[in-house]
Amino acid sequence: MSAAQASTTGRAPAGGVRWLTLRRRRALLPAIFVAPGLAWLVVFYAIPIVSQLWVSLQTGNPDDGFAQTYNWSVYPDSLSEYHTHLVRSLGYAGLATILCFVIAFPLAYFIAFKAGRWKSIFLLLIILPFFTSMIVRTVAWQTLLADEGFVVSTLRSLGLLNVLGESGRVLATPQAVIAGITYNFLPFMALPLYASLERMDRGLVEAATDLYASRWTAFRKITLPLAAPGIFAGTLLTFIPAIGDYINAQLLGTPQQYMIGNVIQSQYLNVRDYPVAAALSFIVMVIVLVIIVIAARALGTRRLSEAVAA
Repeated sequence: MSAAQASTTGRAPAGGVRWLTLRRRRALLPAIFVAPGLAWLVVFYAIPIVSQLWVSLQTGNPDDGFAQTYNWSVYPDSLSEYHTHLVRSLGYAGLATILCFVIAFPLAYFIAFKAGRWKSIFLLLIILPFFTSMIVRTVAWQTLLADEGFVVSTLRSLGLLNVLGESGRVLATPQAVIAGITYNFLPFMALPLYASLERMDRGLVEAATDLYASRWTAFRKITLPLAAPGIFAGTLLTFIPAIGDYINAQLLGTPQQYMIGNVIQSQYLNVRDYPVAAALSFIVMVIVLVIIVIAARALGTRRLSEAVAA
């Protein structure tokens, strides 16, 4: 029997080298495609996660070294000591995510349905800030919001400076930190929203208006549900990095506005209390996973898969 006949019938050729049969090759093909991505996740995600879990359970100090003592109490102790920073991070990230949605949805709607041949230009303008470093962009905001900068001078000339509070400042306030987070992560909300809206069949909205539905009813009953995958994806892409951000609080705020990311950075680089830093990282990761699971259940698994595809 020839090799060609063997591959057709699924049998190995008689005598000589036993080649893989067609059925076996087809069975191995998905594994071959998955192997590089799986190896990447194992090397750069699973192993670091296990390593950090191991570090979080150690005790000691940088001078004398750390020893593995399986100190599980580091988790409740860290949470008790830094819960204020964690709550602040959740609040800042949540407010920034809401602001990103409020700003990005009309923008994405306009680009998807009204921009016409200018779509590419507007999309380029959305991602254009990514052409520079996040630190450079935040330092630019630091300059704009400075006490003698353009924003404060304009507010002072309009007599609106007292609205900002007794300090009469914009920089070094929670508002400045939230504004910086909103600006830096706005594209992560706008692009998924645009992808969902751009794929929407506008004939459904026209059909609803033909059936005497108001514009608001058509938007609430048709446009918003069809954009749900983009809303979900944009929320995740905005909220997850925002909760761990530390650059905006570092440059636009004061220690009174520091987030959990600032604490983790300080514990790793300054205090060098690696178990506490690793424990706080795990606590943040668990909180984010719980939020994702709750949101996925509320949205439904079908829409979740659509959001991932978007």
